[in-house]
Amino acid sequence: MRSVAIIGAGMTKFGEDWERGFRELVTEAGIRALEDAKISGDEISAGYVGTMASGSLVGQEHTGALIADYMGLNPIPITRVEGACASGSLALRQGILAVSSGLHDVVVVGGVEKMTDLDTAAVSQILGGAGDQEWELFLGATFPGLYAMMARRHMHEYGTTEEMLASVAVKNHENGATNKYAQFQNRITLETAMNSKMVADPLKVMDCSPITDGAAAVVLAPMEKALSYSKKPIEILASEQATGTLALHDRKSLTSVNAAKIASERAYKKAGLTPKDISVAEVHDCFTIAEIVATEDLGFFAPGEGGKAALDGRTKIGGDIAVNTSGGLKATGHPVGATGVKQACEISWQLRGERGAGQVKDVEYGLTHNVGGSGATAVVHLYKRGY
Repeated sequence: MRSVAIIGAGMTKFGEDWERGFRELVTEAGIRALEDAKISGDEISAGYVGTMASGSLVGQEHTGALIADYMGLNPIPITRVEGACASGSLALRQGILAVSSGLHDVVVVGGVEKMTDLDTAAVSQILGGAGDQEWELFLGATFPGLYAMMARRHMHEYGTTEEMLASVAVKNHENGATNKYAQFQNRITLETAMNSKMVADPLKVMDCSPITDGAAAVVLAPMEKALSYSKKPIEILASEQATGTLALHDRKSLTSVNAAKIASERAYKKAGLTPKDISVAEVHDCFTIAEIVATEDLGFFAPGEGGKAALDGRTKIGGDIAVNTSGGLKATGHPVGATGVKQACEISWQLRGERGAGQVKDVEYGLTHNVGGSGATAVVHLYKRGY
């Protein structure tokens, strides 16, 4: 199996985009990634695109063919990949496997979602399909409600406070303020987060990621050839996926996502790394409690210590480990199919030293963590500078 590198990365600005549709967003991100890699579409041999619910959100199925058409990539194969909110990372994983196996040499991977054309209630209903439709969604359990239960249990077992949750939002808005692609580029105070409207106790508006339009893309090539394309290739050391129960009520614990723990343990083992080696990580903070749980599942902090670590500033740039330097899902936005690829773009720019005001010093290894639903699918990737 060949080692794989990212040789190009590009994305659109995330947010409420009233000027462009689904196809324009993904085409823009793809072209930016190709331009960053300094290659033409003629050199691409395959593509993978992550999108969770394009059929329900914009009425467009058969997205692989649509993207090949609009990016001028016909007749190469473009395959749609779906894994709820982890669709983008799953598409990245499929691209990695294609290049690693030798099936393809240069592959483009994209993620896209156009979500704001429908009202919030309709979007929430569609997103609910990422959980157990019969035993959760049908009975009124929304994702804010499910993550609120996880937060309450974390509070009960470990003494986690609403202030700790709010500190995650404050930190991610601070990071998002330096990210030109972020949906929200405004800083907020702890008081603002704490006093925002309640959504599902204890989660407030500022604890929740927004509904977002956007797309992101990366270009992959064998590591052995990467330097012939890019002066700063990013080597992908590990790509691991694990699965847990779809319904929250079937899990042994509400304070941990077992699939994420397993995927990260396998990734660390494959790469020969430990959590202490990671200096920058993009994790799935669909809700603030999700980031706290992720930092524990990934081994950055012991169970129960993630909330206090966030409050103490240990996950800020300059802290023990810089978490969600892009602003995370909370500030950058969460177009569900694009998030996993956006994470890979951010880590690539960090490892290339190109993040500007949000740059972490002396970065050698990075990590992305993307989950589907409440954690039934988890994907973890590890990266290093390949130059």
